Amino acid sequence: MPTITQLQYIVTVDKLRHFGEAAQACHVSQPSLSMQIMKVEDEIGFPLFDRVKKPIVPTEKGARFIESARAVLREHERMMAHAKKDEKEVSGEFRLGVIPTIAPYLLPLFLEKFSITYPKVKLHVDEMKTESIVAELKKDLLDAAVLATPLNEQGLNEEPMFYEKFYLYVSENHPLSKKTRVKQDDIDGTGIWLIQDGHCLRNQMIRLCSLKNQKGVFKNIYFEGGNLETLRYLVQKGHGYTLIPQLFLNTLSPPERKKYVREFETPSPMREVSLIARRDQWKSDIMRAIFDSITQNLPKDFQTSLAAKEALVVKVV
Repeated sequence: MPTITQLQYIVTVDKLRHFGEAAQACHVSQPSLSMQIMKVEDEIGFPLFDRVKKPIVPTEKGARFIESARAVLREHERMMAHAKKDEKEVSGEFRLGVIPTIAPYLLPLFLEKFSITYPKVKLHVDEMKTESIVAELKKDLLDAAVLATPLNEQGLNEEPMFYEKFYLYVSENHPLSKKTRVKQDDIDGTGIWLIQDGHCLRNQMIRLCSLKNQKGVFKNIYFEGGNLETLRYLVQKGHGYTLIPQLFLNTLSPPERKKYVREFETPSPMREVSLIARRDQWKSDIMRAIFDSITQNLPKDFQTSLAAKEALVVKVV
């Protein structure tokens, strides 16, 4: 029967896809880590990893074994946490993923207060794209994540936290800048700056605007931004427009809002932002602490239920 330590070595190698890096992460020598994994392979009768490929990958049987190993380690962690747990105080380690189009604008709103309110929680926050977050949640490398929903991913629970509107960020010399409010039909994709593929916001932009042309600002320039700040500065230089979510809007000064931001006519498009986790996630007390910390520290114009907003907004899915 493999030991907990051996299972930890195996799962770490699968995560990093490199024996040397896994050994460093586990604070052991590479020969020692390799020997322990080989002992497990001898015991179960098949190799766990294809060592010829670079980076190394699990074998077909190895992948199934590693998934079971993760489940065993998760239950072991749960058992040890409950044994040490002080029921009067929220505590423990927690790994949270946040998508890049939310992280810069949401994290400053609640992290400091969370740190003060829950000093016994060791919160590790990683900024990553939706695809990476889903993969790491399923591999149990993240405990939860903040991203736009719905995802409808099997095995993941979604708990909506808030709903934020979209706004148009448009250059001064663009015809849409002359409008007080913009209709979704006004946007045909001509002159729009899109965020790069891999960001869920890109798909929301395309669906929201029902983009048909998706023609860039310049005929011979093809560019998609890695973040909203880049698109913002491109628009400020007098070219095209892009879409921004409400959290981003709240970081802008009143003069900048007046100059570049235009609201949509009602019903206004919006996106749902949720806290998602595996269905078997057991750190419910920390999950609730994060959920409460976020929702209680949002700007006042976010403190509205979906039911109250349904008459005013159209949800982008």
